[in-house]
Amino acid sequence: MILQNKNAVIYGAGGSLGGAVAKALAAAGATVFLAGRHLSAVQKTADAILAAGGKATAEEVDALDENAIAGHLERVVQKTGTVDISFNAVGEDVVQNVPLTSISLKDFMSPITMTMQTRFLTAVATAKIMMKQRSGVILFLTATPGGIGYPYTGGFAPTCCAVEGLSRNLASELGVYGIRVVTIRSGGSPDSRVFKDAIDSNPAGMEPILRMLKGDTMLRELPLMADIANAAVFLASDMAGKITGVTVDVTAGTTAGLNYRAQLPQDHISTFGSK
Repeated sequence: MILQNKNAVIYGAGGSLGGAVAKALAAAGATVFLAGRHLSAVQKTADAILAAGGKATAEEVDALDENAIAGHLERVVQKTGTVDISFNAVGEDVVQNVPLTSISLKDFMSPITMTMQTRFLTAVATAKIMMKQRSGVILFLTATPGGIGYPYTGGFAPTCCAVEGLSRNLASELGVYGIRVVTIRSGGSPDSRVFKDAIDSNPAGMEPILRMLKGDTMLRELPLMADIANAAVFLASDMAGKITGVTVDVTAGTTAGLNYRAQLPQDHISTFGSK
């Protein structure tokens, strides 16, 4: 259990991806403190972790409220003495599929403002604790538009770029205190709640979209939530002790090159088909 004796705070733990990361950190031995806007959703994640033999505590915390964040962290420190890992998976509504020349200023700015506010507040509050400890890991999460031009994503693309920039700058300032800061860039997980809801509501319409997204990847597969969670466990562990100030790409190669035109040679296809 590579995170044994580590204490982790997960913001947005009631969401599907935040919950998946929380469960993975707990399975790796960490004691997890789950925070979210709605206690019922966060408690559901905590109950699943406890049922699996892990250690979890749930609390309603507004991750856009500086005082609420500080109060929660103070309670964690009083209980455990340290905060070793911080991960923010708080999501915001994003207006997409609208050209930038047509989107309103409010719809463009909203995800940038809200996302940067919660990432800055939670990271800085945690960093102040970790600076006293001289250790800790702060993890950020972005998506494919953080590394490649991605049309019709509204304010989401610049939001991803801003989070990755914040991550690098924090890492450069906090490294002298033994604190690592790393961003995980996801390609969008088809088993996440957002995708599953869209598939359930419009299966016929989502099928070509998923096929297109898979076609953009080098591996012809989108990363699942478990892939993101596994990356988080590794990056939070001492095994990644010299990794900081970077974005770890878990997009199955999408941001390194759009691979929809790459095809297996016909002789390979026929060989595979004959087996």
